[in-house]
Order: sequence, then structure tokens, then C-alpha cells
Amino acid sequence: MNTKTFLNLSLTSLSLLAALALQPSSDAAEAANKINVLLVTGDDVTPAHNWAEVSQAIKETLVSAGRFEVRVCEDAGVLDSATSLARYDLIFLHLYNAKTPTLSDAAKENLLQFVKGGKGLAVSHLSSASFKEWEEFRKMCGRYWVMGKSGHGPRGIFKARIANKEHPITKGLEDFEADDELYAKLEGDGAINVLVEADSDWSKKTEPLAFTLDYGKGRVFHEAFGHDSKGIRNPSVQKLIQRGCEWAATGKVEEASPPSRGVQ
Repeated sequence: MNTKTFLNLSLTSLSLLAALALQPSSDAAEAANKINVLLVTGDDVTPAHNWAEVSQAIKETLVSAGRFEVRVCEDAGVLDSATSLARYDLIFLHLYNAKTPTLSDAAKENLLQFVKGGKGLAVSHLSSASFKEWEEFRKMCGRYWVMGKSGHGPRGIFKARIANKEHPITKGLEDFEADDELYAKLEGDGAINVLVEADSDWSKKTEPLAFTLDYGKGRVFHEAFGHDSKGIRNPSVQKLIQRGCEWAATGKVEEASPPSRGVQ
């Protein structure tokens, strides 16, 4: 090999190495395309609700879809910093503030502006009973649990029906059997788009179990499943949560595959 050939090969190798160095790794590119979720938990009615176990099931449900990066925070004080919230596309509330009386004024404003500004909120199970003195939060939830008025019969198996078969969250999904609490008599009269419903033996009415609403430029997905991890790990509930969170965060659902087999 002469000197000229050697130099040409060396320059070519250096160019390739430089190009590879400048090109983001596939892992980094994939991470950049994922939906960033802040899962706020850590406080609930205990021992009735095992928040740690359910939160882990929610996290696993989202991560298993391959479209979410999930950070779990056990302190609602994380909402105090608008700067910290800016990196997220969705806030997922899985808590009932049994120990923490309320949020700070800054946290309330940050949560409102997060959703109003065009991002997403997911509300799960008893979370709508939180911050009962905060009327705007109740409006943002669409429907909310009121202690002493809302309720449910014995936890058990019931038929959940798809009420809206055309919405991106539920399109292609089938009615399913749930083993959970069937929440009933949630209050609120704002406009909601009911996605899943069931007939309650306790209230003698058809109750909304999953629905959406717009809030400002943002979107809210509210589901009442998840008394425990078994309720969350139902494959149909998992699919509902995955799609609902994607829609709340982005306004659309890219995934259109058959219902997940779930994370066991």
C-alpha cells in the first residue's frame, strides 16, 4: 500500500467516524420520540388502596407499550415547579390527598396552566376526590368523587361496555369483563365524552367509567378503574390506559394494533 492510498483510507475512516459521532444513537432517538409522563402518587386511603403496588402496575402498563417514559414521584409537591413540569407531556394523577391537605397556590396554577396550555392530564380511580376545596380541579376532572355521596357496591366482576366505538382511544376495542370496584354517583355536570360505561347494582344506573374532556388547549383522560393492581392488569384496562394517555398527551392515538395481552 502506497502512502497516498493509506492517506485516502485514513481520511475515509475519519469521515465515517465523525459522521457516526454526530448521528444520534437509535436509543437516544427513540427516547426523544417517547411521551414523557409524570406519575404523581404516594398518598391515598390506606390500607384500602395499596398505592405503591397500583402505581407500579400503571408504570409497567405504560412502559410496556413502548411509547412512554415514566417518572414516578411520591410527593405532589413536585407540581410546585413549573420548570420541572415543562419536560413532561402528561401528568398522571394516582393519589388521594388523605395526608396532604391541599396543594400550594403555585402547584395549583402550574397544573392548570400545564393542561390549559395544551398538554395532558390523566386522572385515575379515587384521584378525583383529591383537593376537595379546589373547585377548578373538580371541573378539570369532569366528574369527581364526593365522600359520603359517591360510592360502589362490593368489588367484583362486571361487564364494561364500549360506549363510543369511534373515538381513537376505544376504536376497535370490545366490551370486556372487569374485576374491580364499579364507581357510581360521581358528581359534576360538565360536558364529557363517555368511552366506557357499566350498569351499577349499587346506584341502579349506568355509570361512566372512562371518559375524556377538553380543558383549554389540553386534554383530560379520566378512568375509574384500579382499586388494586389486579384491576389495572386487566389487558383491556391496560389498553384503555395506554391509548387514553397517548391521546391526552398528543391528541391522537398512533397505535392501532389489537388489544394488548397485558403485563402480568
